[in-house]
Amino acid sequence: MPFSPTELEHPIVQAPMGGGASTPALAAAVSEAGGLGFLAAGYLAPDALRRDIEAVRALTRRPFGVNLFAPPQPVPDRVAVERYARALAEDYEVGEPRHDDDGWEEKLALLAELRVSVVSVTFGCPERAVVERLQRAGAAVWITVTTPDEARIAEAAGADALLVQGVEAGGHRATFDDSAPNDLGLLAALQLVASASALPLVATGGIATGRGVAAVLAAGAAAAQLGTAFMLAPEAATADAHRQAVADDGETALTRAFTGRTARGIVNRFQREHSAEAPLGYPDVHHVTAPLRRAAREHGDGDGFHLWAGQAHALAEPVPAGELVRRLAADARAALRQAAQLT
Repeated sequence: MPFSPTELEHPIVQAPMGGGASTPALAAAVSEAGGLGFLAAGYLAPDALRRDIEAVRALTRRPFGVNLFAPPQPVPDRVAVERYARALAEDYEVGEPRHDDDGWEEKLALLAELRVSVVSVTFGCPERAVVERLQRAGAAVWITVTTPDEARIAEAAGADALLVQGVEAGGHRATFDDSAPNDLGLLAALQLVASASALPLVATGGIATGRGVAAVLAAGAAAAQLGTAFMLAPEAATADAHRQAVADDGETALTRAFTGRTARGIVNRFQREHSAEAPLGYPDVHHVTAPLRRAAREHGDGDGFHLWAGQAHALAEPVPAGELVRRLAADARAALRQAAQLT
């Protein structure tokens, strides 16, 4: 039987954070503590992903997941992307626009070979044949959705569970069509998706405390997925400038300035200056801005690279990941008991 979120000792799933905080140590620590850790396959070469999976397995025998980016939608206006690249090149070192699928087929083959317990997919819904291929290799397939219509598509494709993402979430929006991103908050999305699908649901977006976990469990989720809450853990690879921004109380906003796909980050200089003209064009814009983001990160310049974070980022704490899993679970159960006394 495929792994289900209902099987978790603690209803806590660590969100994959591509190109940022995710590490094998973080995923293993969360799984060892009774939650479900995740590796982010996004932006990794297949060989690097293989090494990360082997590293997690050296640290824990418990189930863990790997997240894949679905192949991107076509870029609607390549001229706009090129214009944006030329404008940035006046002030920064930039890369060339490039449209690729992040090694989709190679990573599918690798995950089937290594028989990972859970494979989640974001940015779209894979074809049913892809879902069945992973399932035959022993993986549960969880698809990230933001609306009831997306949930119906994912269920028809054979998904084993749905990750329901609210607009509060840090990082990229998971909407299938980023030309028309929605603004559904998590509780609204969770209730609407629950009415459209009987699959197990994992809720994600702006959850940072045990009470937040309790809220989504009460609303019908089998587990809560948290990303920003783990970014200050010692096992996370969060850059120092990013850690400082997460710990502060800065405002977050949605932007396409860094990657060409809608994402939530803590507002910094680059985001303020370039969000208005940033075109829809993922991953082409991601490749354009990669050199300037890398340079800013290396120099500790928090105004020059993406500071992905959810709306509740100021509640993140610098505690070990395993301790955080156990604390969140205990606080959630306490909050649910307290709420039960009110009925």
